Amino acid sequence: MAMLEIDDLRVAFPRGKTEEIEALRGVSLRLEKGERLGVVGESGAGKSMLAFSILNLIAEPGRVSEGAVRFMGENLLDMSERQIRGIRGNRISMIFQDPMVTLNPVLTIGTQMIETLQAHRRISRREAHRLSVEKLKMVAIPSAETRMDAYPHELSGGLRQRVVIAIALLTDPELIIADEPTTALDVTIQAEIMALILKLCRENDVALILITHDLGVVAEVTQKLMIMYAGKCVEAGETRAIIDAPNHPYTAGLLKALPQNAEPGQKLYQIPGSMPPITNLPRGCPYHPRCSRASDECRAAMPEIIDGVACYHPLQSVEEIA
Repeated sequence: MAMLEIDDLRVAFPRGKTEEIEALRGVSLRLEKGERLGVVGESGAGKSMLAFSILNLIAEPGRVSEGAVRFMGENLLDMSERQIRGIRGNRISMIFQDPMVTLNPVLTIGTQMIETLQAHRRISRREAHRLSVEKLKMVAIPSAETRMDAYPHELSGGLRQRVVIAIALLTDPELIIADEPTTALDVTIQAEIMALILKLCRENDVALILITHDLGVVAEVTQKLMIMYAGKCVEAGETRAIIDAPNHPYTAGLLKALPQNAEPGQKLYQIPGSMPPITNLPRGCPYHPRCSRASDECRAAMPEIIDGVACYHPLQSVEEIA
């Protein structure tokens, strides 16, 4: 039994009185204990919607219309709010992209960490304080004891994100979902934070779902990779295998657009067009209006995932993209 199993997950939002639009359209994945998965795609592909679905955080009027999310064999979607609270923030933690949204600006770091621990464990305030300082030291925050009395605005962006990671680790979770965890940070700090997350996951045998648009990051951090487009998974498999030989034209386009794949002075590659909104998806494969390999078959029906790729005309390398 996999630690996390998602089967044919669909999330729908009402449009008008009788219609619905799907933000997630049949997403499935498997994640073993300690395994690291990267979820990659452009803005609007459904990456964050997938994360919120796992934690049963879809805001009304949205709803999970089909599918299952099983954590250690239990379907999280069937749980009451009280039951899911025993999982969310406890056995499954989430790191959001903006720490200033995650942290309460009017409470000290220590207060927020201690309250988090006491919400999930029967523990004294003194012991919660000790464990909080221990986690701050684990994420390499200097003067950890002193930082407990600091407010979020008194810390740099990098330190705030380290605090968020420390809070995510407080309850010794089995799975961490990191949603664009370095977007709000400087490039040099981004590398430090990603290295820290990787180190902590390895040392504590914690599984990771890393949501990002950066294939360069997932190549260094993850073992498995899922490429999303317009609410669907279009390619999935081992990270290194996909990066070395992408099968879906969209994956190949993302790789070709990486700056390191361009010669000095050469104009960077750009995938033509843009991803369609979920309110106006084309018939067939949603990528076909941007794809140089599209055929009438692509325009007629969405391909099923076969051998990890949803494409009627899979390719073998980035070079095959015109």
